[in-house]
Amino acid sequence: MSSNSHVNPALVEWSGVHGLPRFEAVHDDDFAAAFDAALAEHDREIDAIAGDSQAPSFSNTIIALEIAGDSLSRVSSLFWNRAGAHTNETIQALERDIAPKMSRHYSKIGMNAALFARIDALWEKRDTLGLTGEEMRVLERHWKGFVKSGAKLPREQQERLAGINERLASLGAKFGQNVLADEKSWTLPLATEADLEGIPAFLRDAMASAAAERKVHAPYAVTLSRSIIEPFLTFSSRRDLREQAFRAWVARGANGGETDNRDIVKETLALRAEKAALLGYANYAAYKLDNTMAKTPEAVNGLLRKVWDKALARAQDEEQELAQLIAEEGRNHEVLPWDWRHYAEKLRSRKFNFSEAELKPYLQLEKIIAACFDVASRLFGITAVELPDVAAYHPDARVFEIRDRDGRLVAMFIGDYFARASKRSGAWMSSFQSQHKLKLKNGADGEIPFVYNVCNFAKPEEGKPALLSLDDARTLFHEFGHALHGMLSNVTYPSVSGTGVSRDFVELPSQLYEHWLTVPEILKQYAVHFETGEPIPQALLDKVLAARNFNSGFATVEFTASALVDMAFHTADAVEDPMAVQDKVLAEIGLPQSIVMRHATPHFQHVFAGDGYSAGYYSYMWSEVLDADAFAAFQEKGSAFDGETARKLRDNIYSVGGSIDPEEAYLAFRGKMPSPDAMLAKKGLAA
Repeated sequence: MSSNSHVNPALVEWSGVHGLPRFEAVHDDDFAAAFDAALAEHDREIDAIAGDSQAPSFSNTIIALEIAGDSLSRVSSLFWNRAGAHTNETIQALERDIAPKMSRHYSKIGMNAALFARIDALWEKRDTLGLTGEEMRVLERHWKGFVKSGAKLPREQQERLAGINERLASLGAKFGQNVLADEKSWTLPLATEADLEGIPAFLRDAMASAAAERKVHAPYAVTLSRSIIEPFLTFSSRRDLREQAFRAWVARGANGGETDNRDIVKETLALRAEKAALLGYANYAAYKLDNTMAKTPEAVNGLLRKVWDKALARAQDEEQELAQLIAEEGRNHEVLPWDWRHYAEKLRSRKFNFSEAELKPYLQLEKIIAACFDVASRLFGITAVELPDVAAYHPDARVFEIRDRDGRLVAMFIGDYFARASKRSGAWMSSFQSQHKLKLKNGADGEIPFVYNVCNFAKPEEGKPALLSLDDARTLFHEFGHALHGMLSNVTYPSVSGTGVSRDFVELPSQLYEHWLTVPEILKQYAVHFETGEPIPQALLDKVLAARNFNSGFATVEFTASALVDMAFHTADAVEDPMAVQDKVLAEIGLPQSIVMRHATPHFQHVFAGDGYSAGYYSYMWSEVLDADAFAAFQEKGSAFDGETARKLRDNIYSVGGSIDPEEAYLAFRGKMPSPDAMLAKKGLAA
């Protein structure tokens, strides 16, 4: 591919430190030609595998497929990173072109009859091939992938499926761009002290920085970045401004005009239902759950309904307490969604004698990053070394070496922590390359993982530290748990590396890692005041730990409502009006008017900006059942850092990727499968 004079070699021949890309050498207008060349190269590789005159073997078919498309993987990883974390109009226009083009490309591979015949032949005699357990999993993944791509369908249906996939790719790209456009276009300028009533200093600083970045003609601005909108809804005493900001936040993707996502949702659901029917599934949820731990929509809904009843009862009790506070203030209004966070904070302050504003000075971003690294060192023996002179894809992104106990380089990690207008909302982990041990055509003998975390914390003014909320700190630990899943991977084959596991297992390593944030010895060491350097007082630490389950009814209700709507969409025979379906589900389950879905349908990016969590949003809760039980393994040993338990965790969960069945992996670690009881107890919902 490097011989193509139209292609910038920096996209595929990575010559940065330790083999990283030289991000500064990649330009927006490089991608179109690079994609064309990489797609053509992958086509040639696929044709060579399919047309091999030798009888199919694991080596000449499956391993060949595993290492094919290396250039395409490199170009794609750079492009999708930029599309999510630092986009612009050029990248967005190309995304609208590339998403369907990539879908067409992979549909063509899935319809390659000669290639599938080779894979199918291997699958039929799989028990005679002498494969290792990992190799059997890899073969199964390829075979099932082709079947679910329509390899067994008649040609006419294959072509219809390819058309569906292409259209879905376009719709997903447009959905995400619309949400980002609505987030970028809205600000609430604040100028007077009356506007700022109740706002603590840390939030004023964040809003001042946001106003400067957005070039707002006011000293402060509320934006729809979660790291600003949520604390604004928490602390602002101005109910009128809270309502204005909240309504803008929940209206993303539903504002009419070009960025409205409701028609996209309707078409997406219709195409997904048609796709499932073509492939012989009862509905799209059955299709998506076929290769998961949950297995069936009935199992998912069973868990969600069990949790819903307990969470709703708790939330109703919480609402009564908030209503009492409102009455005590002499106000005559119901608890509405723009009131909940504000009065919950007052209630927490009353019940536990501390507020988020009191805690936040002890949660410096730099210290929480250090805590993440320290926990990984104690559990898994790895060390992070920052490389401040190595440029990443944005000036805010930071590069780290990850080394083992012997000083051997095992991974590269990039942390990108601050919100900006060019970055989509939320937080995520991804990678530029995954760990594996295969020999590549470029001569590389295996590869180490290049993993990155993206967050959206409010950026402080120059010279001031970034201060996190407790939820922000949990988010950082969560995403680093995903990163560890990628960086500790120790498998042979790329397709089962790191986070290459079922959707309802992938959240276990991330959600489990969150537990170590509130281990007292970690908080005592890393929760230090940004001005005095004093550690968090024991009294405040005790209050924080005592309040862990405060407001758990609210948090569980807003999540579970979203998961139930997701399942309703994808188990229905047809959805004529998605918003009517959403409203019907919420009415049936009795969602209080004081709480909304965590992600309303028009901005439910997990489900509609791509296919990742469609019929899969439940997986956070499914994994929460696992993570509560998994952390209990350490508690039973009397130490959050018990060495033998940590070794079993690394060897059976973090390092094996998808090379073994997730239930087998969990049983090897824990010796038993969990019930929801530990998760309900963790949330304070067991009673």
